[in-house]
Amino acid sequence: MPLVRIDLIRGRRPEDIRAIADTIQQSLVDVLKIPERDRFQIITQHDPDEIVALDAGLGFERTPGTVVVHVFTQRGRSTHDKQHLYRTLADQLARVGVNGKDLFISYFENGPDDWSFADGRAQYIEGDLPIPGRRP
Repeated sequence: MPLVRIDLIRGRRPEDIRAIADTIQQSLVDVLKIPERDRFQIITQHDPDEIVALDAGLGFERTPGTVVVHVFTQRGRSTHDKQHLYRTLADQLARVGVNGKDLFISYFENGPDDWSFADGRAQYIEGDLPIPGRRP
């Protein structure tokens, strides 16, 4: 159950924003093998001066097309899986107009006790949902 925050600079057309969101979701489905309806995304547009994303000394420039993707998900995936996700996101987002140099990804892990889907209940802990990666 990833929760994905997508931050981008204001000015894209609604259909382009939807293409970015859909592409991110499909990449998660393909790489992390999550169910297609396991989709939780928050999309926030910012004025150009509200996103500062330099190159960390790597020697490239970002453009106003910068997209920041934060993935919040349960721990347990391998470094290989995470790297595969990063590469897939870059490759697939390039197809909808996001330059790889403009893509910044952060990946946060937590546990089943860190989620409540509704009613103030911990559905993973209470047994309403299977804990990803655990056998029943």
